[in-house]
Amino acid sequence: MARILLVEDDQRIAKPLGRELARELHTFDLAEDGEMGWSFLETGEYDLAILDIMLPRLSGIELCQRIRARGLDIPVLLLTALDGVRDKVSGLDAGADDFLVKPFALDELHARIRALLRRKVSTAPVLSWGTQLELNPQSKQVQIDKHELDLTPREYQLLELLMRSPGLYFSADEILDKVWGWESSPSRGTVKTHMKSLRDKLRQEGLDGVIETQYGRGYRLSQPR
Repeated sequence: MARILLVEDDQRIAKPLGRELARELHTFDLAEDGEMGWSFLETGEYDLAILDIMLPRLSGIELCQRIRARGLDIPVLLLTALDGVRDKVSGLDAGADDFLVKPFALDELHARIRALLRRKVSTAPVLSWGTQLELNPQSKQVQIDKHELDLTPREYQLLELLMRSPGLYFSADEILDKVWGWESSPSRGTVKTHMKSLRDKLRQEGLDGVIETQYGRGYRLSQPR
């Protein structure tokens, strides 16, 4: 599971690619041009960026150059219909980590994503709530008083989303977009069901009130007592 930024303007590619990312339980944001992609990068944290080279407003190579110029160490996978050596050299010089030439097999896409995520050296700290609850984004483990909490992938994603933005409310629609992805179509009741299950598991381990709900605003991580 990873949070991925997908920058692709061709919906014929973006939609099936989004379905594949969601199927693998990755969360992702979709940007349709390079400038929009940069806006996402400025306001969010991502484990991987997948950039088409031929983008409106700011090309994938230019976006990659900006990413590296700002000191971001996020892995970058470039999608290109261009198989020339010059284009690959330009991409590598811009700071890209890997290439995938269109059309590509989905198995190869997943293999390259896994390789880049393994290669990533992250400085992201372990997230915590008080002194009891810890979430490690790299190992994908949640511990309460140093004992691992058994969560489903969706429950883990919900908790990570809230712990990355303590105090910030997320509506059910925002959670559906960030956790389930724009290509999925669950109802708001799905969020409520998963939140209840997550709360029950936390409560069973002695942590009550970790997640707050406010009518009209959504869910947020509470302040530790």
